[in-house]
Amino acid sequence: MFVHIGGEYTILIDSIIGLVNLETVQATSSDMNRFLKTQEDENILEYVSEEIPRSLILTDDRSYVSPLSVLTLRKRIENAKIKPDTVQ
Repeated sequence: MFVHIGGEYTILIDSIIGLVNLETVQATSSDMNRFLKTQEDENILEYVSEEIPRSLILTDDRSYVSPLSVLTLRKRIENAKIKPDTVQ
């Protein structure tokens, strides 16, 4: 199953390994800044939109900075997982 993470991005739910609430991470956090810089240097960081970043989605091969809150993303993931398959 897939989840829309903002902008024109939809990712496979099973590839998500973590969600980080950027609203609670201090802007001066050297660890987070170092991590994001490394991700950018390795060309595996995607900015989903130009809106204010609210979450960081970590997957098994990329990271995404999203304007959606972690709460919104969690709800979308949970809703996608409980929908019954509708194969006709």
